[in-house]
Amino acid sequence: MRILVTNDDGVGSVGLHILARAMAPLGEVTIVAPDQEYSGASAAIGAIWAMSPEVHKINIEGVETSWAVSGPPGLCVMFARLGAFGPQPDLIVSGINPGANVGRSVYHSGTIGAALTGRNGRIPGIAVSQSVTGFGVEGQAWEESLLNQKWDIAAQVAAVVTQGVIEDVEAGRAVDNDGHAVNVPNIDLAEIKGFKWTEIAAGPPRSIATAVLEPKLGHESAFHVKMDWGSEKNLVPGTDTATVMDDYVSLTWLSRIVAQSGPNDSIDNGLNALL
Repeated sequence: MRILVTNDDGVGSVGLHILARAMAPLGEVTIVAPDQEYSGASAAIGAIWAMSPEVHKINIEGVETSWAVSGPPGLCVMFARLGAFGPQPDLIVSGINPGANVGRSVYHSGTIGAALTGRNGRIPGIAVSQSVTGFGVEGQAWEESLLNQKWDIAAQVAAVVTQGVIEDVEAGRAVDNDGHAVNVPNIDLAEIKGFKWTEIAAGPPRSIATAVLEPKLGHESAFHVKMDWGSEKNLVPGTDTATVMDDYVSLTWLSRIVAQSGPNDSIDNGLNALL
């Protein structure tokens, strides 16, 4: 089993290294990760023609082969799928992201974007994220907040989920239709109440409510964007957001993007009139 481990926080991330070492007993692990921070990149691959991506071989303790790519995680997965780093991987495992990826963040997360890029290439993907104490599930945290991050707990959960996916792949039950977002509370294993299969929440417990342009001093026609948080919202039971906040591991199935035919009367009428 060839396992590609990546992330959106950069190849130097502690969470990435711990996750990769947790995957080592399960297969042949190769790290291919961005050379810098790409949080919020979703499944982007970037303007390849403009950035001329470079790849550098690096050393990470406990991992035989590791590469840094000057591009987002989706590009890392795409290169791997095309054979840049040897035979195509059998499985993509992305993370460990500091900050749960739940609700609307699922659409923007580079951690999840890497898994979805694999999924769209018919490679199963697992995206592993962990909440940050004091930040709830509202996004990324400051670096100093990560000093108390229980990376090993998320890695243990990730290893169990990955083993289950591998068993499904080897049994022919999951070749091109298996992907999961895994969100783990940042607490000791004994404190985790269990796990639940969840749906993606419509929104976070708190979201940014306003964005206001403020003039940049000394720069005419230039502005900073000031954003303010809105009020807290009620959490809907059964969603990823509520589940992680209630100290359960959240497991959410990720589907690949599939084409669906219309019709849409308004579009049809407009195009019929034009064409």
